[in-house]
Amino acid sequence: MDLKQSGRDTTQGPIDVAAIRQAARNLEDGAVSSGYQGNREEIIEMLNAALATELVCAMRYKRHYYTATGLVNEPIKAEFLTHAQEEEEHAGRIAERIVQLNGEPDFNPATISQRSHAEYDECTDIKGMIRANLVAERIAIESYRQMIERIGDTDPTTKHLLIDIMAVEEEHADDMRDLLD
Repeated sequence: MDLKQSGRDTTQGPIDVAAIRQAARNLEDGAVSSGYQGNREEIIEMLNAALATELVCAMRYKRHYYTATGLVNEPIKAEFLTHAQEEEEHAGRIAERIVQLNGEPDFNPATISQRSHAEYDECTDIKGMIRANLVAERIAIESYRQMIERIGDTDPTTKHLLIDIMAVEEEHADDMRDLLD
């Protein structure tokens, strides 16, 4: 099958390898190629908000892990700890992407809670903890959905990163919903 039959646009001609090679010699831009179409400043700002959200979520889950009591709650505590670790992994992936976009990940503790879309929670009862985590997961899911929509096809790498993270957040929400039953 030729390119026309596959539905790919062939009107622009072959790929200009010489131009790609020349543009790649601009080493100051790191992973950002000359064909990058995203609004880097806006995407970095969104990613720093996502980073703050993931950090707040990790702290909330850890607090719930350490403060939940009772032998009957041990499986729930284990779920909280697993989610905290996954949120920390998300934060790391987001921070790495920010650096790839020539930005700086914002780990400033003084501003994390203001930049986070989710809220911290100090519940002391297990049902309240589960509810707070479910609400936070739903906030994260919708935040990621809107970021993905806003980025569109201008930055496929960031879009795919956010889609991957959002899928895990959906699993977290399902887990919390199941614990409420």
